[in-house]
Amino acid sequence: MAVLYKGDGLSAAELLGAGSGLTYNDFLLLPNYIDFAAGEVTLTTQLTQGIKVHSPFVSSPMDTVTEDAMAVAMALNGGIGLIHNNMPAEDQAAQVKMVKRWRNGFILEPKVLSPDDTVRVVDEIKETMGFCGLPVTEGGKQGGKLLGLVCNKDVDFLEDRDVKIRDVMKPRSELHVVTAPVTLEGAKKVLHSAKVGYLPVVDKHDNLVMLCSRLDSQKSKDFPLASLDAKQQLLVGAAIGTRDDDKRRLALLVKAGVDVVALDSSQGNSSYQIDFIKYLKATYPGLQVIAGNVVTQAQAKNLIDAGADALRVGMGSGSICITQEVMAVGRPQATAVHQVSKYASSRGIPIIADGGIQNVGHIAKALSLGASTVMLGSLLAGTTETPGEYFFSNGTRLKKFRGMGSIDAMTQGGQSGKRYLSEQHNVQVAQGVSGSVVDKGSLMKYAPYLYKGLQQSAQDIGFLNFDIIRKKVLDGTIRFERRTPSAQQEGGVHGLHSYEKTLFASKL
Repeated sequence: MAVLYKGDGLSAAELLGAGSGLTYNDFLLLPNYIDFAAGEVTLTTQLTQGIKVHSPFVSSPMDTVTEDAMAVAMALNGGIGLIHNNMPAEDQAAQVKMVKRWRNGFILEPKVLSPDDTVRVVDEIKETMGFCGLPVTEGGKQGGKLLGLVCNKDVDFLEDRDVKIRDVMKPRSELHVVTAPVTLEGAKKVLHSAKVGYLPVVDKHDNLVMLCSRLDSQKSKDFPLASLDAKQQLLVGAAIGTRDDDKRRLALLVKAGVDVVALDSSQGNSSYQIDFIKYLKATYPGLQVIAGNVVTQAQAKNLIDAGADALRVGMGSGSICITQEVMAVGRPQATAVHQVSKYASSRGIPIIADGGIQNVGHIAKALSLGASTVMLGSLLAGTTETPGEYFFSNGTRLKKFRGMGSIDAMTQGGQSGKRYLSEQHNVQVAQGVSGSVVDKGSLMKYAPYLYKGLQQSAQDIGFLNFDIIRKKVLDGTIRFERRTPSAQQEGGVHGLHSYEKTLFASKL
């Protein structure tokens, strides 16, 4: 659609190219013509060159934001979670495994029992992995001859947990089974028509090939936006440092099935990160890597040249970050996103806007200025799925939230200091703070609000997706307006004695 008034507002170049750094609050997008419903807006986007997600939301790899519960919830809602690395490498890899096992198409490597195992083995698997639908084969190995299947109902009320599996399993003769090759849809039809919880898939010699689960089939129906890999498992990422000992952590994460790793550094333009990217790409060429953080085109060029598949953009703009204050280094976030994205897009590399996001409007602004996705930390802090326990202060339900550059994080986890290149210093200088945030409830209600709000924002801007919006920003079709401090005050709630700000009403 042609711009009716060429002189109305500013282009992105005029707004952000004047030499002064801007934040998201410093400007607005001007509205355009609407000829579609908000529900028609699509938010599918590239996380990296090789990974696509249905929602542009990435949970930050902070130890008070993303562990396995958050990663599952993010993936179910179309985004992805990056599990923090401020923990032992084995624990981080175990959390990746938990996310990958939460939902399957075909379970290609099911946990398998031997008929000579006891019910105690079933108890251990259920406790550590959270499921109990276990095929029984000769020798207790994948690919062995199928002998039976054990489920919860077979063992729940047994007092003697030393009973052999052969004495409690449902035998092969009573099982519904399909023979490979079979499509996932074909297996699901048999699963539902037979009204069983698990459907073993065998070869022509009756050896176990894989397993299909009714629960996983239901999950695919309940969460149509879910971010999935080629095996129909949830996408999950993990943060990692760039030192030699992180190569072992990387190997464990790859073995666990991680889809993408984020090299975690407040200043990513370093020899450490460039060398690690080259090592990663040479050792695991199929693994996607997010590099950063960066705020300039020169920084971006070095990491893209090294092989980065996406970039995190932001330095010192997070709500719990004091890098700009302490180090006198960084860049206002709106300017950083726009400038880096101009170069990165010319190389085909998506960027993640990391920091400064306080509301849905900020997400829309970040995506309009060139980001493909946004990283959320404080916006998700306090949700049920974040690590940590709730506590009360003066009658308000709170949860702890801290920056990875805080003294708390750098001293307690053992890994966070690497992010700020200070892990071996006798004196550690804080680049973050610790605090608390109000309970936000479950992400399963909060994420749909963010999604719907972003759809309505795109509708007001006047285009069906943010790929189009980014192009219209670059060609000058979409116009902007600078906001004075009084304009910012006018755009918020004002003139009331008191009010209650309810962001959304969920019917879920």
